[in-house]
Amino acid sequence: MSHHIVQARELSYAYPDGQQALQNLNFSIHHGESVGVIGSNGAGKSTLLLHLNGVLKPTAGEVRIGDFPVCKATLTEVRRTVGLVFQDPDDQLFMPTVYDDVAFGPINMGLPATEVNALVVHALATVGAGYLAQRPPYRLSGGEKRAVAIAAVLAMSPSILVMDEPSAGLDPAARRRLINLLKGFNHTKIIATHDLDLVLDLCSRVLVMREGRIEADGSPEAIFADAELLKRCHLELPLSLQRR
Repeated sequence: MSHHIVQARELSYAYPDGQQALQNLNFSIHHGESVGVIGSNGAGKSTLLLHLNGVLKPTAGEVRIGDFPVCKATLTEVRRTVGLVFQDPDDQLFMPTVYDDVAFGPINMGLPATEVNALVVHALATVGAGYLAQRPPYRLSGGEKRAVAIAAVLAMSPSILVMDEPSAGLDPAARRRLINLLKGFNHTKIIATHDLDLVLDLCSRVLVMREGRIEADGSPEAIFADAELLKRCHLELPLSLQRR
């Protein structure tokens, strides 16, 4: 499957209770871009991300990964290409040990045991969590769970990494390790976050969401220089810019 473009075309989604969460979204994200998705609570960020991996199905419109629509027939390939790290690691970790959780994806890809082991070891080492391999996930701290959830996605060798609030709950040292890790991931990154300083560190482009729509699409410099936009979307400047 081609993975050079992530594209939404007139993407809309309503929850079963009728709440309209996404309304006519249109955008294209090209290979290698690092894109931050920002907005206040309830703006639609998490709902959008769940469409990129096929967890949710649009009410109208479509998402395409390369030349293919995200649909039931393409889900296996889409999920190999698009790695999704959920906002809550407990939604992702369910096996008896950390090793088993990270191995789950590669095993289900049908890879041989030696290759699975190599992928697990490398992924855990990448996030600095090799020492956790035999620990049960429920015994981990919040930061450790987040690191393992990221490792579980990296073990699938995705070309597109989609992350929902990846720095939430991390202490400063763990947050810096995460930023350095993501800087070394040279493929496409799509990151929904309230951590606007992380956006400044990692992203060359920002989508601003408001009430299920894309309110603005531009560089971090342009977005954060627009005081009226920030006010309208209930956002503030990143802390690093507030101190200037």
